[in-house]
Formats: sequence, structure tokens, C-alpha cells
Amino acid sequence: MKLNRRLNQLTEADYRHLLINYRRYTDFNSLGLFRSLLKNEKLNLEQQICLRDAATEVFPRFYEFLQLKDPATFFRLSTLGQELNIADERAAWKEIGRTQQRILTEKRIRHRNFGMYSKHNCGYDTCPLNGIMIRQGTRIAEGVMKFNTDRRICYGGHFDHRAEQRRRERKAWANQRNYLEE
Repeated sequence: MKLNRRLNQLTEADYRHLLINYRRYTDFNSLGLFRSLLKNEKLNLEQQICLRDAATEVFPRFYEFLQLKDPATFFRLSTLGQELNIADERAAWKEIGRTQQRILTEKRIRHRNFGMYSKHNCGYDTCPLNGIMIRQGTRIAEGVMKFNTDRRICYGGHFDHRAEQRRRERKAWANQRNYLEE
């Protein structure tokens, strides 16, 4: 069975019916459901908050993974109806970054090329590169996931192995010299 309607055009009763019977629809998209809660003009703020909580109960693991897949949508959903100052926004984004790092280590995901991080999205509608799949660390990458524990990356996008190689050579030379003197 197909939904045959845009999710952002549903009413509250339709959303509730969809959350109960989402397995019956072959074209159901959970990411689209969460995004449509923000874009739906038929819902007022209280309805959006109630539906967000209901959708979170139905899809708890996806809602948590939404922090990795689309952190901007997660931020807007989690702060729905709240008035935040700049310090609150920064604290929320820091918490999202910490949670992203925790999820990546728990799930043992080594790459970060998924969700909004896998496509070029500079924000300009006229950009010819919008929607192109990109590799992390390239020059055209816009939103790059970075953590404090990351190794230093040079301009070309690859790890800077030269400093590490020089250090190893210096240590090896000193060890070799001590070995020959004995």
C-alpha cells in the first residue's frame, strides 16, 4: 500500500494513523516524517510537539541516529517551541557533537560519509555542485563532522604523515647510533 501524499500535507489525525500503521506503507520514510513535522503548515506548535514525542516513541533508535544523519533537523526538532539564546544553542550543538562521537564509537563506524555529510550543500540555490556525492576532507566539502580527538589534517585532505615520519626517522637514527656505540 502506498501513501500517495506528501507527508507535510497531512493533518494531525493522519499523522497519528500513519504512526500506528507505518509498516503497511511501502513508500514510508522515517526521515521524511521527522522533516515534515517541521515543514507542515497545517499543524500548530502544540500539535508539532505532541507528534514529535509520539514519533520519538515509535522510532527511538532512528531519532537518536538522526543526530548523525541530519543534525540540523535534530536540533530544530529537539528545540521545538523553545526560545534559545546563543549560549544555549552552542551548548546544544556541543552536546550533539559529543553524542555523534559516542554513536560512531559504539557502532564502530569509521567513516563519516553519510547523511548530510555525503553531499555538497553550500546553501546557494544556483551552485552547480549541489547534491553531488563528495568524499570527506575534499575542498568542496561543506559541513564536515570534526571532533577534538581527530588527527591533524593538511590542506589536501589527507593526514599529515610527514611529521610522524620525520619523528620516527629521528628516533630510529638515535637508537641506531646508540646501538653502534655499544
